[in-house]
Amino acid sequence: MPSLTLVDLDGHAHELAAEGGLVAAADLTAATGWVLKPEGLCRDETCVPLLGRVVAVPERPDRIDLAAWAAALGLLLVHDADEGVAALAPSAETHARQAADGRAPSLVLTDVDGNPVSFDEQSGHKRVLVTWASWCGCRHELAGWERLQQELADTGLKLFSVALDADPEDSRPWIEAGAPSYPVAVDTAHVTAERYGITNVPSVVWVDEDDRIVKPPTIAPGDDQFVDFTKISAEQHHELLRAWARDGVLPESADAEPPVRTDDEQRALAHRRVAAHLQRSGRTDAARRHLAAAQELAPWDWTVRRGGIAMTGGDPFLGEEFTSFWEEWDAAGRPGYTPTT
Repeated sequence: MPSLTLVDLDGHAHELAAEGGLVAAADLTAATGWVLKPEGLCRDETCVPLLGRVVAVPERPDRIDLAAWAAALGLLLVHDADEGVAALAPSAETHARQAADGRAPSLVLTDVDGNPVSFDEQSGHKRVLVTWASWCGCRHELAGWERLQQELADTGLKLFSVALDADPEDSRPWIEAGAPSYPVAVDTAHVTAERYGITNVPSVVWVDEDDRIVKPPTIAPGDDQFVDFTKISAEQHHELLRAWARDGVLPESADAEPPVRTDDEQRALAHRRVAAHLQRSGRTDAARRHLAAAQELAPWDWTVRRGGIAMTGGDPFLGEEFTSFWEEWDAAGRPGYTPTT
């Protein structure tokens, strides 16, 4: 029986026996933990009623309609039948529901060498999630963040850095050059971007001792190497961070509402996951098709647009594709580039 590679919400790839959009029920359960029961789709203590949806093929109960299964769970599915690859992302409604309690989503990732690193392990401390990428000038700023971490170490503040790259090796030179003492993860599936609503780098998120997000994503450079481009002083963020770390004082931007995600933006992330898998397996033309779809759905998401240029071997700094995108974005008022205030 042919197989389908399914990239799940954690960015992990699973091989499922499949025919078209029908997959082996046992394989899907092994990959995701969801079991079809009379009361609905169940995982651990949670059951989602099907409300009339049919996810199993009546004549073949060992086969699941993957699209119907995803819809029942509030997930978006991008399925490339020709390439045998599919990826999931939460729908906008599901994403909003998960974010409604204001708690920091779980992040268990890997470092550049494939070792597990967990943002969750810093629970109980004030934490700063710092996102960057090798396709951004912020790749040079890890040492700047290291200086700030050392300065504020006595407050108990913990930094956790995530590179939003397509391949760990893209990040390695900059991690080695910066020599940070804080954990650095490489998120090839962009799970961090999806869960925290990050669409540009360098973005930071502040999380308090009770695991509540107290400041949603804003742009914050680690130093002023590229201030002429960013037009944002690093000290603008760092002074506010010092006040929060030492005195518990939150800035004005802590009251900002995170941008409302759309299904198009969420589906773009699933297209990007398919593209990343295809690119890693050498199917660059197919990867470009999915990147194009993602870029059309989320035109101002730099993790998709600029990151996609780098993924398929383009020049994300001086190339014509990036220059054209930058001019378009700058003329539109730099959407998504909100500084910490």
